[in-house]
Amino acid sequence: MAAALLQIDLVFSRPETTLAVTRGAGRLLRHMGYAPLLEVGLPNGRRADVMALGRRGDIIICEVKSGLDDYRVDRKWGEYGPFCDAFFFAVAPEFPEGVLPDEPGLIVADGFGGAVVREAPSTPLAPARRKALTLAFARLAAMRTLREEAALQSAGLK
Repeated sequence: MAAALLQIDLVFSRPETTLAVTRGAGRLLRHMGYAPLLEVGLPNGRRADVMALGRRGDIIICEVKSGLDDYRVDRKWGEYGPFCDAFFFAVAPEFPEGVLPDEPGLIVADGFGGAVVREAPSTPLAPARRKALTLAFARLAAMRTLREEAALQSAGLK
């Protein structure tokens, strides 16, 4: 068989796509100067896929969508706005264009990085809410670090 006739289509499962997009969005946010955390519980009971704290205290939330079906069945993304200064969808490069609403920002990412395709509108948080979210974010990051240290110690790796 000639090499020109050989075509390989890479098809990732939904969990693999979610992991790759989440990883790429996190790497992009770090590159932009943000400190991201994954799977962050919010005061309204929702869970942000990625929440990131900027150098000036600004907070970004990214909702990762693994595909069109994931987007169509999950409409809770409108409930994240009161807990961030900017909201983004993060999707894989093969996500269909034009399906997502125009209001949120848009990040296209894979397992290696990402790019901001559309900036998110900025809606600054009230100072009291910003302080509460920043403290909760810091405590969560510290507790996760302590858990990781304990796991490394118990495994004899530290």
